Amino acid sequence: MFDFGVKILLAYLLGSILGSLLVGKLKGGVDIRTLGSGNAGGTNALRTQGKWFALCVMIIDVGKGWLAAAILPGLQFGLNIDVDLAKWLPIACASAVVLGHVYPVWFGFRGGKGAATLIGVVLGLHAFAAIPVMLVWLCILMLTGYVGLATMLAAIAFPLYAKWGLQSDTLVAFGIAMALFVIFTHRANISRMLAGTENRATRIWLLRPR
Repeated sequence: MFDFGVKILLAYLLGSILGSLLVGKLKGGVDIRTLGSGNAGGTNALRTQGKWFALCVMIIDVGKGWLAAAILPGLQFGLNIDVDLAKWLPIACASAVVLGHVYPVWFGFRGGKGAATLIGVVLGLHAFAAIPVMLVWLCILMLTGYVGLATMLAAIAFPLYAKWGLQSDTLVAFGIAMALFVIFTHRANISRMLAGTENRATRIWLLRPR
């Protein structure tokens, strides 16, 4: 049980390392939480700092999700873990790293919305599941121009794929919990979409007014 708790804590602390704030410090102290939408995620990084800054942010945030789900559960710390608990460890670490990204202890519990880290988690848990998730995200983004809406629907696509593609009740439960969490973190986006004030990614929005 101790080993289980240690790995979950490490996953949370790993999630608390925010790519945007880490890259911002290396760039001279840029805190994108004071710019644009105020979010510490990749979209705001792209809009306020440019593509190379955003790319570095995405690599870090996706990478830590993958590490927490794929590598951390298998590390040996010389401690025994119950077999029944062991099968839940990747899911627990995956949940913890996303939670750490959204509520990072290193940065005053003000983080991102969890989307990029969740992609890394999906890659770590079942890499092929990332394909339908990303296809849904891209299609919705191209049709609507809303990054937030595309992200929420992509998150919903994961438990659906886990149900009918993987037939894994464990991943279905995890996917539902994460989809609800992503919707919660995007509640401001939902309000802006309803009010008609949400920004759109016009360069990739196929149905934009000409």
